Amino acid sequence: MKTITVDQINMDEVKDPIESFKTFNEFFIRGLKPGARPIAHGDQDSVATCAADSRLMAFSSVDESTRLWIKGRKFSIEGLLGTSVHSNALSNGSLVIFRLAPQDYHRFHVPVSGTVEKFVEIPGCLYTVNPIAVNSKYCNVFTENKRVVSIISTSKFGKVAVVAIGATMVGSITFLKKEGDYVHKGDEFGYFSFGGSTVICVFEKDAIQFDADLVANRERSLETLSVGMTLGVSTRNKGLQVPDLQKFSLG
Repeated sequence: MKTITVDQINMDEVKDPIESFKTFNEFFIRGLKPGARPIAHGDQDSVATCAADSRLMAFSSVDESTRLWIKGRKFSIEGLLGTSVHSNALSNGSLVIFRLAPQDYHRFHVPVSGTVEKFVEIPGCLYTVNPIAVNSKYCNVFTENKRVVSIISTSKFGKVAVVAIGATMVGSITFLKKEGDYVHKGDEFGYFSFGGSTVICVFEKDAIQFDADLVANRERSLETLSVGMTLGVSTRNKGLQVPDLQKFSLG
């Protein structure tokens, strides 16, 4: 069967027919057919998975992220999460930046299984989140842009923060879960309306061991295009063996 693409979008995996979309924004927040994004090791809560179709960078610490990637004004986890959510356990934790381009599937998924403790909306600007802006000395888009911070309490990774960040033309961030819900890795968590945008996941310090290919790409300053693949494993489960899954890198 021939795969239908529209500007590099695979229409065969889109849940609804293209003629059913009455506006471009309806198409932008399109859902996918069941099984279009298989969840790696879905029965193992000790394995974290990528939260979005994106260009991804994984860092073991804030210092590493600012040395290799975030070159703007001083960046901190407290600034990202806000004082009402920030905790010492997350203050110098590992973080993963998922950068979505306009052509990407713009729903984001839960990277770990656990209970949603809270959502906190932080007002702000709508600067672009492209690499030039991230590396600008004049602003810090991740801590100045509008965003919604969620905290998931897990048995394998401790607390995990999932931050949905708005960007140029993205004033609407919609979550599909509510406080108190138990979520499973891979569940749809929410979506962005029109535009490019970013999701950042913050793990407690030394709680996750990232996949080797992600680390290798980061050292070469490459972003990884992720499509529901493994992100890493809990360091609290040393005996767990997870096969290495090949990912695609963008130079």
